[in-house]
Amino acid sequence: MQAADKHFAGSIPEIYDTLMVPLIFEPYARDLAARVVRFAPRSVLEIATGTGAVTSALASQLPAQCTITASDLNQPMLDRAAAKPALQGRVTFQQADALALPFEDGKFDIVACQFGAMFFPDRIKGYREARRVLKPGGHFVFNVWDEIGTNDFANIVHQSLATLFPNDPSAFMARTPHGYYDLEKIRGELRAAGFTDVSIETIDHVSKAASPKVAAVAYCQGTPMRNEIEARGSLEAATEAATELLSQRFGSGAIEGRIRAHVVTASA
Repeated sequence: MQAADKHFAGSIPEIYDTLMVPLIFEPYARDLAARVVRFAPRSVLEIATGTGAVTSALASQLPAQCTITASDLNQPMLDRAAAKPALQGRVTFQQADALALPFEDGKFDIVACQFGAMFFPDRIKGYREARRVLKPGGHFVFNVWDEIGTNDFANIVHQSLATLFPNDPSAFMARTPHGYYDLEKIRGELRAAGFTDVSIETIDHVSKAASPKVAAVAYCQGTPMRNEIEARGSLEAATEAATELLSQRFGSGAIEGRIRAHVVTASA
């Protein structure tokens, strides 16, 4: 992973929240929140909160007496989440590095993380931190994307950029969001961090976009891939190239594509 892979700033948070969240994140946010609710926690820490997709689902499903703390490395993303009226007064927001959490040992019943582990520079260290802040018998619940070939829109956009920049293609999508899918590696790193009873379930959903352009804008302009595109050439040209290839594959109207992720539950 490169340093720019973690850079969610500028207009990225807004586009991410308005386009990427409904495109691919919402169904998995509801799923993750439902898994957390089954444990009936009194305190939940969310790491890699982003713009609050899981936070919103947790706030709507958990009873008021359960405290929710939402953290993220990127303050602009956290600001976007904190501005949501439904979360104000319900959730405590705190900027935090997942590899050095500013919370005491044994504070939370659950640690939840939606599509954030792929961005950890040192996953075992991040997992150790999650375990440290969990109460004995607590649970770490998180999800990661499967490899890029099983996620249609991401794969097509990735291919379009390889064609547009043949001498220096953007590798962000395959390298980071879709680069951590080896289930045995995930289990091994969790066990190395001290977790037991690791279970993993693979979940398929359908991603829907009103048009190929909507999906292209979401991926090219609403993720850190934008940083790689702008370092190589025109953001508009890249968006148009992605739109064209998505249109060729899925049609010019409303489009649908498969998405696949792995959902992990580990016991402290």
